[in-house]
Amino acid sequence: MKKFGYLLLGIMVMQTAAAQDKWDLRRCVEYAIANNISVKQTDVQARLNELVYQQSRDGRWPTLNFSTSLGEQFGRSIDPTTNQFTQNNITFSNMNIQTGVSLFNWFSQKNTIEANRLTMEASKVQTKKVQDDIALNVAAAYLQALLSSEQKRTAQVQAAQTMEQLVITRKRVDAGSVPELNAAELEAQLARDSATIVTAESTYRLNLLQLKALLMLDAGTPFEITTPPIDQIPVAAIADLQPEIVYAAAVQLRPLQVANKLRLQAAEKNAAVAKASMYPTISAFGNIQSAYSSALSRLPKGTNVSAVVPTQSFVSVQGQSYFVNTPVSVPSRFVDANYFRQLDYNFRQSVGLSLQVPIFNGHQARTNYKRAIINQENIQLQMTADSLTLKQDIYTAYQNAINALATYNSRKKAYETAAYSYSLGQQRFEVGLLPVFELITLQNNVQRALIDQLTSRFEYVFRTKILEFYRGSGISL
Repeated sequence: MKKFGYLLLGIMVMQTAAAQDKWDLRRCVEYAIANNISVKQTDVQARLNELVYQQSRDGRWPTLNFSTSLGEQFGRSIDPTTNQFTQNNITFSNMNIQTGVSLFNWFSQKNTIEANRLTMEASKVQTKKVQDDIALNVAAAYLQALLSSEQKRTAQVQAAQTMEQLVITRKRVDAGSVPELNAAELEAQLARDSATIVTAESTYRLNLLQLKALLMLDAGTPFEITTPPIDQIPVAAIADLQPEIVYAAAVQLRPLQVANKLRLQAAEKNAAVAKASMYPTISAFGNIQSAYSSALSRLPKGTNVSAVVPTQSFVSVQGQSYFVNTPVSVPSRFVDANYFRQLDYNFRQSVGLSLQVPIFNGHQARTNYKRAIINQENIQLQMTADSLTLKQDIYTAYQNAINALATYNSRKKAYETAAYSYSLGQQRFEVGLLPVFELITLQNNVQRALIDQLTSRFEYVFRTKILEFYRGSGISL
């Protein structure tokens, strides 16, 4: 008897020593969401979509680009500043500043910005969906761990009761009022109860490992959960969780349904963008250029003066040929054509409007538009399918909750009956009117009935929490 007492004491001490800082459900959910890989991946995608949206907004502003080049020409080539053929080696440099802006494109840019914004919002809502799924999975694992914790506590209570009965029986055996067989049977029952505690402890630890896996915690990290009494977990009345009421709220609040609506709106905007590509686009442009060439050695300077220059044409007067002279204006003087003087001399600008009219491009624009319309139709079908699935899940969860409640009520009644039978049997055992074997049987019946009641109670709580989750109340214990 002592060794069994020491065994029970050792188990309880071990459990007490293993107790660490305990986690409640809120802490578990928050930690899982903060560390889950899927949440981080969807968050990365949301940030990428936000960059796309910001870039499309910035695309409304005019573009401005600068380019320059520096090179050497060899052999027969064209002087880039005089456009004359030359055989000399030429060092050249060109600089160019360009700007452009779209003036009217049938609201393509506006619709692109709006489509990217809606896509960004949908990706953020998708992140919320992943977070909700993780919260639901964590809540299920947490409740399973709570159930195994309660089963472990029940096994400990039963072992303590058996120990108490064994102590009393041992005294009676020593007094000679009952046979040794009664004590032996109770010692065997105590051994079975101890084995049940070990099994319940192992199940509880395995459930904690599964919960730690969902939390992305290292398996060796000390971890315990708070165990609120099952009767103190707040549960909404089943009458307030009618499936039609829950569905009406869920279809407006659930992240998947909200994300689908945003994706449909984005698809409508993308279809408008694709349609706009079939119409003309008006843009404005501007350009500033300058150049340098080593072939140019002099530049005109000062005011022009008049001069007479003979041409290659001539006339004959009385058989005498005379060249024809022509008056021209020439610079009064020249200066060296250095780098900066050439940049100033060759400086030129241009501004204008451009019109781009799509005429025929292999039906690419029209095909893109039809593809956008089909994509819009596909999203509408997906919305319908997701709504049907949501409604089916809610009705299934409601029916499961109804069944769990009925099961819990029946098992509660079974436990009350078994407990009453055990109390009567214990009274008869104490006065020697009930064999110990029958008392052990009654005690085992109470244990099974209590475990069944706890299981059904936790099942009912979980099913009800799922309905509350769909209704938008979140997960809480």
